[in-house]
Amino acid sequence: MATKKLGFTVFDADNHMYETPDAFTKYLPADYAGLIKYVQVDGRTKIAVNNKISDYIPNPTFERVAAPGAQADYFKNGNPEGKSRREIMGKGIDALPGFSSPEPRLQLMDELGIDRALMWPTLASLLEERLRDNPPATHAAIHALNQWMHEHWTFNFDDRMFPTPVVALNILDEALKELDWIVERGARIILIRPAPVPGFMGPRSMALPEFDPFWERVAEANLLVGMHASDSGYQRYTNEWEGISDEMTPFKGGSGFQAITGHQGRPIIDTVASLIGHGLCTRFPTIRFAPVENGSNWVRPILADMEHAWAQSPHSFDENPVEAFKRNIYVHPFHEEDPRGLIKILGADRVLFGSDYPHPEGMADPVSFVDELEGLPEEDIKLVMGGNLNRLMGFEAA
Repeated sequence: MATKKLGFTVFDADNHMYETPDAFTKYLPADYAGLIKYVQVDGRTKIAVNNKISDYIPNPTFERVAAPGAQADYFKNGNPEGKSRREIMGKGIDALPGFSSPEPRLQLMDELGIDRALMWPTLASLLEERLRDNPPATHAAIHALNQWMHEHWTFNFDDRMFPTPVVALNILDEALKELDWIVERGARIILIRPAPVPGFMGPRSMALPEFDPFWERVAEANLLVGMHASDSGYQRYTNEWEGISDEMTPFKGGSGFQAITGHQGRPIIDTVASLIGHGLCTRFPTIRFAPVENGSNWVRPILADMEHAWAQSPHSFDENPVEAFKRNIYVHPFHEEDPRGLIKILGADRVLFGSDYPHPEGMADPVSFVDELEGLPEEDIKLVMGGNLNRLMGFEAA
């Protein structure tokens, strides 16, 4: 539990719920019965999407889970002993009630020293990629998930927890309907997958002008746009190099090739490059985008690329892309990276604290993130640990 209590409001940008098995099925329309189901495979429960069994998450019922922070030392210090993935994960635990229900989660947050938290779904990150060839089914599944989330968690629980409803953009009219439904129910943040948008005519960027009616409504509603790491579909590019055909399985080991390329942040780099390079951030300068659980090692390379592009091809932009980045983008760094270095680049007012609790790759003691900010001015620490997100979500910093 928490090792210290901070003297100001702590707002965690990266907490997670574990969905219950009815999250995707309770409100799924009858026309889509069986689109998502749980099946038994060799005595274990698996999720099947559109009649294809997924190993994306080994235990999709979340009855037993890896302990919070089980991989924290691995990400912080590497693996000098050459432990296997199973050894790194350690012994599983029975999921706590607060992992899947709001009331006990508040108690857990109190014990952890967290005042407010964004609450991202976990298993939902597999939906869009596995339904990419069926846009109507994608929208039906996402709306069913959002209905369950609103019923079970609400979109604003006691002004402390903020579950993040998902919006898919595959069919623009359906995205507009979903956005209106979400806003009517008090959401302050939405979750958009950082990936090209699949559609009837093929994939394309969400930042192209055809989607401007959606972004106009986002700006009018003053919504924060969360872009949590997800199955972006980039596994297909890895598969081309590996000579295989497989889905993304983030909790399994991979080849040396994947070990080299997997941490580069290609999906979020491409997404942010599109938001700025296709002019969305210039057309809608007030929209705030928050890439969460994408780390921050990608920030320096993309800023360097933007500086080069601006110097070589200023006619390709309506404004300096670096300035657009620093205005529209808020970055959540991993604790094992260099948060202080990132703050030097972007400023303390553009960096967000997030713990990824209760995931194994996150932090068992979320507020210990403050130790990574040692030496910074107190006001900067307050901004990163909660002040920035309080402001973005419409609260006064405290």
